[in-house]
Amino acid sequence: MVRGWLHQPDAAPTGAIALFHGAGSNCKSPLLIAVAEAFRDAGWLAFRGDLPYRQERPTGPPRGNSHHDRDGIRRVAEELRALAPGIPLCLAGQSYGGRQCSMLAAEDSAIADALLLLSYPLHPPGQPDKPRTDHFAALHVPALFAHGTRDPFGSIAEFETAIRLIPAKTELMTVEGGRHGLPPSIAASLPGRLQAIME
Repeated sequence: MVRGWLHQPDAAPTGAIALFHGAGSNCKSPLLIAVAEAFRDAGWLAFRGDLPYRQERPTGPPRGNSHHDRDGIRRVAEELRALAPGIPLCLAGQSYGGRQCSMLAAEDSAIADALLLLSYPLHPPGQPDKPRTDHFAALHVPALFAHGTRDPFGSIAEFETAIRLIPAKTELMTVEGGRHGLPPSIAASLPGRLQAIME
């Protein structure tokens, strides 16, 4: 089952984006709403949805069934491709949601044309020896990362090193003073920056 909100632009869309939330949140988070509205205003078809684990229970973190969550992301991608054929599709997410989008794109390079990763959890807080980058070398689509300078899930310096593992075009957007929950105010700049790395 796919559950969420579709934000439709006034004219024919020039791109489509699917947005997913972090582990402790849902698709009603202020950041996801702001990002969806920013892309809609830029002429994109934007879907923000709840991952399968959140559809199964309203609160609490994922319980280790990330394959199930990636299956849900795949279904959304397929629905958006059918709804708006022939336009670029971006998979996007905050923290856990972004990680699952990137893992799906590493498994299937045709699933999306770009990634937007907000507060990607590079490693657990205080555990830089446990990087979550094993799949980065298999990413072959452009990726825009937005990350706060005070995010405990990875420093900017660690990110600058990690994204070199990705063979596709990447950009790291630094959010000064940002923690793991990024401010919705960053949303307005995202469509233009993503479009730039997709060209």
